[in-house]
Amino acid sequence: MTNNPYISALLWVLLTVGFIVTSSFLVGVLAQFIAKLAGASKRVQGNAFNGYVFASPWIVGFCIFVIFPMGLSLYWSFTNFRIASPQPTQIVGLQNYSRLLLTDSGFRTSIVNTLFLTVIGLPLQMAVALLLAVMLNQKTHGERAFRMAFYLPVVLGFNTAVLLCWRMMLNTGTGIINQIIRAAINVFPPLGYLNRAVIMIVEWINAFFLGISNGNFNLLKNLVAAGFPAANRVPSWVESPLWSKMSVVLLMVWGCGTMMLIFLAGLKNIPTEMLEAAEVDGANPWMRFWRISFPLLSPYIFYNLVVGLIASMQIFEPIWVLYRDNQPLAPSAQSMVYYLWQSTFSHMEIGYGSAISWLILIIILIVTVVQFRLQNRWVTYELY
Repeated sequence: MTNNPYISALLWVLLTVGFIVTSSFLVGVLAQFIAKLAGASKRVQGNAFNGYVFASPWIVGFCIFVIFPMGLSLYWSFTNFRIASPQPTQIVGLQNYSRLLLTDSGFRTSIVNTLFLTVIGLPLQMAVALLLAVMLNQKTHGERAFRMAFYLPVVLGFNTAVLLCWRMMLNTGTGIINQIIRAAINVFPPLGYLNRAVIMIVEWINAFFLGISNGNFNLLKNLVAAGFPAANRVPSWVESPLWSKMSVVLLMVWGCGTMMLIFLAGLKNIPTEMLEAAEVDGANPWMRFWRISFPLLSPYIFYNLVVGLIASMQIFEPIWVLYRDNQPLAPSAQSMVYYLWQSTFSHMEIGYGSAISWLILIIILIVTVVQFRLQNRWVTYELY
């Protein structure tokens, strides 16, 4: 390659285009040859060639960037491969997996943290999404503006700039969220009791999960013995292990716009005749929602549940931005994917990280298969 960067970039572009054209042609020829061996007619052979020529850029890209890396990852998971290690890479069999399942307390902690985000965070996310969908389903002025506002967090996503803004807003002393809580309590003092009750429940739940992680429930016992929190307490969002996971849950709820739109589509799809007939029979709005709308939303709930579980078990960006430079709090919030990143790119244990990634894949597959197996017990399709 030449030392001129512009000429080098142009040559790389030409080589890439040439590779795409050549690989597309070869894939088309291979498809045509297979069709010929199967005894297909000339027309079918030509259709096979044309179809695979146009589809081959994706096929080749999928093989290069997905299948090949997955194969390497599977191989590395049975080795002790480390970046920049003077020792040669050796095959260690199931040693990485046995270490993960039997001796690695950090991975067990990440599983418990991910379980918290799934059991606590996902139901809250779905509940808020359904509430927003029901609100937007009402015929009100500015419906499109509200829909855009509620979906905006999905557009913004979990990028670093947005998460850094959240980190500042969640600051215990100067963050705007706690400032709003303090101002609301000053205006309406009874809200202080609600705030203290929420703090007590959240800290008890987090202390319970921390006890599962480290096998020590003394923190939970001390919190229970302490009783109701002090009157001046506010949530310690990013400054306490009792609130580190709740800050991530708050971000999950904030980004519920996609679920909201899916629920809204389901509500729009419910026959109005059924709701009008129930109203004529004397059913109030709550009864119409609980007895008609909610059962008919079961396919949409199932979809959001499956996708939400997969997403919650792979959550990474909020934890990385909020706690990457706060090591005392990082273990109390790290998810399985965060632990995968830490092992692979911080400790440079590629083989061990590959084993973690495949174990996460197996867990997600098992959870997803179980959900599909159980859907016949509560998901209703035939009413449509």
